[in-house]
Amino acid sequence: MSKISIIIPTINEASNLPLLLSDLSSIQKEGEIIIVDSGSEDKTIDIAYIYGAKVFKSNERNRGLQLNLGAKKSKGEWLIFLHADSRLTQDWFIKIKSVLKKDKNLIYYFNFKVNDKKIIYRVLEIFVNFRSKYFKKPYGDQGLIIHKSIYLKNNGFRKIPLMEDVDFYSRLNNKKDLKQLNMPIFTSSRKWGRTNIFLQAIKNWRFRKRWLKGESAKSLYSEYYKKN
Repeated sequence: MSKISIIIPTINEASNLPLLLSDLSSIQKEGEIIIVDSGSEDKTIDIAYIYGAKVFKSNERNRGLQLNLGAKKSKGEWLIFLHADSRLTQDWFIKIKSVLKKDKNLIYYFNFKVNDKKIIYRVLEIFVNFRSKYFKKPYGDQGLIIHKSIYLKNNGFRKIPLMEDVDFYSRLNNKKDLKQLNMPIFTSSRKWGRTNIFLQAIKNWRFRKRWLKGESAKSLYSEYYKKN
């Protein structure tokens, strides 16, 4: 199988990163793990080295920049972009290998799950997966699996601190090539647990709408993280 590169942007993820890197350890010699850190003040970088990841540093907190830097430094034919607070199933790599043997033009994302047992999150999962599958609008916390040639053909992630996932998917040359995997990715409930999930969903939708209307990602970033 062609070598894969797993790219993870980080900032102070010492509490989450060991769990994800443990899930990823099954790739062994068949791939590489790339951490692109934007100035962590905790043990994030130490943890990355312990798990054998390659570490690169970004000069600013800018997830689009971090993701694209990781892609530029990668050696794999396939790129997998993940958030640091994600978790994967034990057999994820076995399943992924069969997927990556198929058409390299296809772009994949995972089935969205929240790592929390509350019923309210099951409602959120239904909404997110419906939107992703039928409206072709997955987001970064659902992961992205893409052949490097296709990533470059679509000009990769832009240097923006917020909405980098929305921006990238909106620029895809052929959205018909976007496929949802029958494989879950578990995202942390931390960003949802601090507020009512429906209010948070509406807030996120409003931010995306403002961005699509032309507001700068930089100004939205400052406002988003001030409120969150």
